Amino acid sequence: MTQPQTQATRPTVTYIKGDIVLFRNVERFWLGLPGHTFVGRVEPSWTHVDTGKVLYDLTELGSLSYRVGIDPDYMRPLPATDAMHDIDTAPLSEPDTGAMTPAAVAWLRQHLVRDAAALPAPR
Repeated sequence: MTQPQTQATRPTVTYIKGDIVLFRNVERFWLGLPGHTFVGRVEPSWTHVDTGKVLYDLTELGSLSYRVGIDPDYMRPLPATDAMHDIDTAPLSEPDTGAMTPAAVAWLRQHLVRDAAALPAPR
């Protein structure tokens, strides 16, 4: 007797213009070619005339290349909470910045410079 096979299903995600996503070019990926995955910003979506499937245009953020007709099956959202997690969980009580991630250090430096500029000049 064989067990029925179940396939994991992914909930349908609707992207809006400005969303940040991770995209994988499946052909390049399976062929082992470089440059198969990139971070992109969602531009307008449109419906393919023949298939009726909603496709997206993306701006590849690394090169600012415009990609047309991206299949959302190969896109994943990159939520802001994930991107900002290292800053939100930075060990601020640690005197050693080596214990912090580069993003957390950059955030702290930015705020220290801005806060220092607002201080009155020493006498």
